[in-house]
Amino acid sequence: MNEKDLKPSWRQRLVFALVAVALVGSSIVAYVLIVMGNGTIDYSKMTLSQLETAYSEKTAELEAEATSLSEKYFEDFKSYKKNVKAYNSTTANSGGVLSTDLKEGDGEEVTTSNYAAYYIGWCHDEEIFDSSFDNFDEPTALKAPIIVSPNSLIEGWYAGVSGMKLGGVREITVPGSLAYGDTYEICGAKNSPLKFIIMAVEKSENLEKINSALNDIYTALSSAYAASYSNYNDSSAYEYDDTGETSGE
Repeated sequence: MNEKDLKPSWRQRLVFALVAVALVGSSIVAYVLIVMGNGTIDYSKMTLSQLETAYSEKTAELEAEATSLSEKYFEDFKSYKKNVKAYNSTTANSGGVLSTDLKEGDGEEVTTSNYAAYYIGWCHDEEIFDSSFDNFDEPTALKAPIIVSPNSLIEGWYAGVSGMKLGGVREITVPGSLAYGDTYEICGAKNSPLKFIIMAVEKSENLEKINSALNDIYTALSSAYAASYSNYNDSSAYEYDDTGETSGE
């Protein structure tokens, strides 16, 4: 066999070229289906496995971003733990929304959508129902701050931070009627008044993007799991007899 015999014919080269084009074309099509013209990932086009991987990756990004922000704000916010004290629930329910600045901010005034917040929320008996600390009793870090947006929090929160500036820390008292009212039981009862210590910080653009992506992935995952469950139910609609053949229910 000589060197000429080892070389592919023009027909073979043509076939190789067509296969290569087909592979590249399919990759481009898959990419276009996932990434739209505006650069936003369309998670609804992903498979369940791809969505689970994407969720895991974005969660890791969120943790990294939370760690970075915690290094900046943890020590300052931790110092306000001492302000968590018991209070009279009857008085708190009748006094309306009350605000006390623990630290004046030096940034722009907060709106319903221009800041993120670290917080501590507690009941009249000092029970902590939620906080931004990884462990309230012995905190070592802060979780990611919440991204504040219109209508995402209780009414009393927005009233309590009115006039607050970025970088500030404020203690607010929220009567039960402006918290969860009679629709949700918290602190052992409905219509419970709540107290918060809130630190308003500059909204991280990266954190906002990560949260938005996680919300989109979660929505796509919910649909994918529902479809998978439906397919499983459909496949379970057949019974197997002793011969191994299937029959409908």
